[in-house]
Amino acid sequence: MTLTARELMDRLVAYPTISRDSNLELIDFAKKYLASFGIDSTIVPNDDGTKAALYAHTGPDVPGGVVLSGHTDVVPVDGQAWDSDPFVVTERDGKLYGRGTCDMKGFDALALWAMGQAATRGVKRPLQIALSYDEEVGCTGAPPMIDHMVSHGLPRADTVLVGEPSMMKIVTSHKGAVGYRIHLRGFEVHSSLAPTGVSAIMMAARLIDWANQVNAENAAAQPTEIAAQFFPPYTTLHVGTISGGTANNITAKDCRFVMDFRLVPGEDIALWDARLRAKIAEIEADMQAIRPETFITAEQFFHVPSLAPETNGSAENLVRYLTGENASSVVSYGTEAGQFQERGYSAVICGPGDIAQAHQPNEYVSVDQFAQGQAFMTRLVDLLAK
Repeated sequence: MTLTARELMDRLVAYPTISRDSNLELIDFAKKYLASFGIDSTIVPNDDGTKAALYAHTGPDVPGGVVLSGHTDVVPVDGQAWDSDPFVVTERDGKLYGRGTCDMKGFDALALWAMGQAATRGVKRPLQIALSYDEEVGCTGAPPMIDHMVSHGLPRADTVLVGEPSMMKIVTSHKGAVGYRIHLRGFEVHSSLAPTGVSAIMMAARLIDWANQVNAENAAAQPTEIAAQFFPPYTTLHVGTISGGTANNITAKDCRFVMDFRLVPGEDIALWDARLRAKIAEIEADMQAIRPETFITAEQFFHVPSLAPETNGSAENLVRYLTGENASSVVSYGTEAGQFQERGYSAVICGPGDIAQAHQPNEYVSVDQFAQGQAFMTRLVDLLAK
């Protein structure tokens, strides 16, 4: 099965792999495509078998290769005003529109194309591909895939290129992230008797206001040298969704929300976890002084390590050689690059498209950026074949 890079992107975008849904059809297609070049793939399913990651290897069974890393899930299109079918790649005015063209099925298509090219030509250093799931909901699908790659005898690569949209520029560092599902259990009474009950919503407001105070303190502090490279130049706390309560005249029995932290590289997640839990313990003690059966739980459901700049890292050196770029940049969002780095790989971000287009209605990657990505892959295969 020989397809152009553009045809591969058309096929990948056509699979509506929104994070809440399965990606198995896309993974099956990728496996069959790689098999048509004699490349065996390893599938790593999630716990309930509804999603899977895939990794594969072409070239000699020796260490020192290159991994092309991408995620297969995309964000929803619900409520967005699209001018064309989001799951059909549509070219208009030099732009390729469709959900995931930028983030990041454009890169996934280029990675699959490069694997086929490497298998056809033959390479002296290995090329590998790693396609994950659930990146968009906390980068939860990559760790079991990477651990499987390490533990199941795949020749260890020394370089990982994560193809998140960076306009084909080198990104050497990003913030880390950690997310908590927080549940407050209060005690219901009529609101006219509020002091005898515990409102989960009112107590949640105290915890959320603490997040506001911390943000203000961080913003006012002198940023560290590392933090000064980012915008904003400090760790941030955020609450994006909240629910709770039964009626206007009843103190809320339950309140649930998600709080996430975006951490500057070098900051200890354990210390932030301890600060959060200390504040929770303070509020919980006040709740239980009124009604002992009340409580607060905080479940950490994702943890994305930061990507730290490497000194003479093989990934950065490789991308500089292939692109001719001397500059580098940092980003405030998290990626799977930090998860590879945490497991001993040298990793950087470099991919086609502008992150400003990610998650937007009428998401697109420009034809020029996609062409630059393909030229990059051609140079990479040329290098590995020498």
